[in-house]
Amino acid sequence: MSVHYQRHGDIGVIQIANPPVNALGQTVRSGLVDALKKGIADTDAKALVVLADGRTFIAGADIREFGKPPQAPLLPDVITQLEACPKPLIAALHGTALGGGLEVALGCHYRVALTGTRVGLPEVKLGLLPGAGGTQRLPRLVGVERALEMITSGRFVEAEEALEAGIIDAISDAQTPIEAGLAAAQEVLAGAQTPRITGQLPAPTANPQAITATLDRLSQQSPELFSPFRIVEAIQACVEAESLEAGLRRERELFLACMDSPQRAGLIHLFFAARSPHLVPDVEKASAFKNVALIGEHPLFERLQKAAQKAGISLTSAPDEATELCLLAPNAPRDSGKACPVIALEEIGTSSASSSDTALSLIIAENGHIAELVNLRAEPLTQQCAALTLKALRLNVVVSHQKSMLQAMHAAVQQAPTSERQPALEQVSVSIAERGFCYRASDIDLLAVEGLDYPRHLGGPHRQATLSTAISTAKEV
Repeated sequence: MSVHYQRHGDIGVIQIANPPVNALGQTVRSGLVDALKKGIADTDAKALVVLADGRTFIAGADIREFGKPPQAPLLPDVITQLEACPKPLIAALHGTALGGGLEVALGCHYRVALTGTRVGLPEVKLGLLPGAGGTQRLPRLVGVERALEMITSGRFVEAEEALEAGIIDAISDAQTPIEAGLAAAQEVLAGAQTPRITGQLPAPTANPQAITATLDRLSQQSPELFSPFRIVEAIQACVEAESLEAGLRRERELFLACMDSPQRAGLIHLFFAARSPHLVPDVEKASAFKNVALIGEHPLFERLQKAAQKAGISLTSAPDEATELCLLAPNAPRDSGKACPVIALEEIGTSSASSSDTALSLIIAENGHIAELVNLRAEPLTQQCAALTLKALRLNVVVSHQKSMLQAMHAAVQQAPTSERQPALEQVSVSIAERGFCYRASDIDLLAVEGLDYPRHLGGPHRQATLSTAISTAKEV
């Protein structure tokens, strides 16, 4: 079971256990409803606590369900039942409470968070808006202006800011969520803390200036995006609707419109593409190198050095007896010391003199957001160990082989007129996939979006080219 109910003294505990991030799949949603019913029926339980196992509270919806027929109970209905609980209902948060996870917490009557907890409604990053009350309950707690900023940006909010804004009610220095939750519940029962039912709070005061300013900002920064403007409409409904229920109905309509948007599909495609681009297929039991030499000078090396201590990786400026991997700056002299795998760093648009005789090459995008580790002639296991090392050093890395996808796409962009750069990327992406430079076609899309500013909401050039081909084929049929 994904959700368990157990009583601790006179406190009922609803405990979610759905690793790794307690996503709100159908089994968790139905488990929450069942556990809530048990807690309400338990006459010895004077208050209830909702918490989660593992490293985090609920980190959001189960994205694997998106695009599939919805399965009852739907999250808005689950949260309505939580909010209607006749007993004080406390949410004990830790790690992150994001998206549907924060919406669950907003449906509870009191929220306590462990130190270091972060909360947020990041659905906009997937082309969506919060569809289970987030646009209706959050403004009741924080007002229109802050709700607009938080939800249209999708940013994570630290516990201290969440407390100041009124999103949570307390920060606990307890070591575990259950300690924090039980202590908060006892304080509520003793009258030392006052629970509040978010949905029963008055609608926020109208703020037309904030609405206008947000629309102006969105029109300037991202006029092509769909969901941010629907978020503004949903928050307007929170102010104008005659009841919470009416606002929730309008939110649901706007949420479903976002779900039907092609942008949602493109952004979720990228979300999954970003999950494992550093993994070489069919390589098992690989681990990061712990001793790395950075030979020569490059701005990237400063970034790696900042992350090395936390990653438990030793960095030196020259190879020694312990060195397991060397990273060679462009034009740095090749050290003839200890034999170990060598990665030649290449500037995008150029070819390093050192890369011709190395087995691995690393190309950094101009914006520094992502890098590509190309296997020229190394064993797959060596490439995987090197990729894990770079990832441990906080570098977003995509693995490829034979030739650099990033360099090929950059060359196509440089050769095309400005107005033709997007089609040029789409055309070359098909060639890259056909020639087998990528391990996964989605890796092409991730590199193009993160490294070459291809429009994110389209999901990447290869996805777009594939969709265009499929549409053309369907029309011919």
